[in-house]
Amino acid sequence: MNNFFKSIHFKILLAVLVALIAFMLRAAWTGGLSPVMSQMTSIFVTPLQKLSSSLSDSASGFFRRYAMADEIALQNEQLQQQINQLRDQLVEFEQYKQENENLKKYLDLKEKNPDFELEPGAVVARDPNDRFYSFTIDIGSLDGVSLRDPVICDEGLVGVVTEVGLNYSKVWTILDVGVDVGAYDVRTRDIGIVQGAIDLAGQGQCKLAYLPRESGASPGDLIVTTGGGIYPKDLKIGEIVSVDVQAGGISLSAVIQPVADIRTLTDVMVIKSFRGQDGEIAEALPEENASSSEASFEDEIQSSSQDTIQDASQGPSSQGASSGSSEEQP
Repeated sequence: MNNFFKSIHFKILLAVLVALIAFMLRAAWTGGLSPVMSQMTSIFVTPLQKLSSSLSDSASGFFRRYAMADEIALQNEQLQQQINQLRDQLVEFEQYKQENENLKKYLDLKEKNPDFELEPGAVVARDPNDRFYSFTIDIGSLDGVSLRDPVICDEGLVGVVTEVGLNYSKVWTILDVGVDVGAYDVRTRDIGIVQGAIDLAGQGQCKLAYLPRESGASPGDLIVTTGGGIYPKDLKIGEIVSVDVQAGGISLSAVIQPVADIRTLTDVMVIKSFRGQDGEIAEALPEENASSSEASFEDEIQSSSQDTIQDASQGPSSQGASSGSSEEQP
């Protein structure tokens, strides 16, 4: 028995009894067991309540998101439709803006050249293998376009119509070796012929050939059409980049940078008629002679460059464009 009171078990039991007595005395002093029991209960219950609340919120959120999935999908579809509509409106706006700019250019040209009968056209096709950048436009005989009509943009001369369909026309540019244009230097008044050149076309340039050897033409000089033939007078062609002695040494040749970037054109205008156009004579011919007149187009224009040189001494008055290139078109 004495050993029991000295054992560790007795000491533990005694400590528990002392703690219980102290607990009971404190409870009696503070007003009973209820507050203490309540505090002890809250120690265990509060975490359980938090866990339960968290699980409830998660489950509620899951089912709420699941229930709203269809609504969200519908809203996304509606938003996508609105985005598509805005994109379409933006495209239409850009188209209207471009059309407005083209109309303004058309009116400006018409105001400066009241004798021009113009027909706006859009470039709809290009031959990727054509080194001279010929192209097709979306207007033709139904729009009053004719063979040999000059083609321009707001900057200046672009080329000439070489083929006409009902609703399309093919255009050879001034970069083409088959196109000759009578032209003169605005500063020196020296006359020559603007021609395409294989070695210059890739750079978007052409040349002014047959300038007089004594010509004072120099880089920066403006070159315009002489008029009196296929092309109206004083259409801008380009500026001189460099001047060299032509083969044979009897004349000069100048490299020309066209005022229009012919390689990237998207919109042009066809001059259907103008004051002094030689086409007015062809239009007056009887209908049975129309085909023969058109058939002689190639021969007539191939010789026009020589006519221009012969007329040079009389002033800026003659020019031409050939319907067939000196080499086969790619």
